[in-house]
Amino acid sequence: MDLVVNIIIGIVALLHLYFMILEMFLWEKPAGRKSFRTTAEFAAQSKTLAANQGLYNGFLAAGLVWGLFADEPVRIFFLSCVIIAGVYGASTVSRRIFFIQALPALIGLVLLLVA
Repeated sequence: MDLVVNIIIGIVALLHLYFMILEMFLWEKPAGRKSFRTTAEFAAQSKTLAANQGLYNGFLAAGLVWGLFADEPVRIFFLSCVIIAGVYGASTVSRRIFFIQALPALIGLVLLLVA
């Protein structure tokens, strides 16, 4: 079960690394605008905010990677952070965020706690 949990944590970390890249480096590019369904004008106006958000996603990715090598409390903490961020994003921006961000972390957390 540890291997399955580590794979899920790795996937969640890779997702957050991808979010970081989209938000920090591709926000104004077609790939970033398509992913977040924004216009060129909105992307230009909000690029600083997106880069800041991307930095936070990078920290989450780093914490999840750390969790692969650390004790269970580190894994629980960072998976919980991702779940909370995903639930907040789903309630304030788009329900899609729950399924893309929070649900994979929730599955990982449940498996971690029952293992």
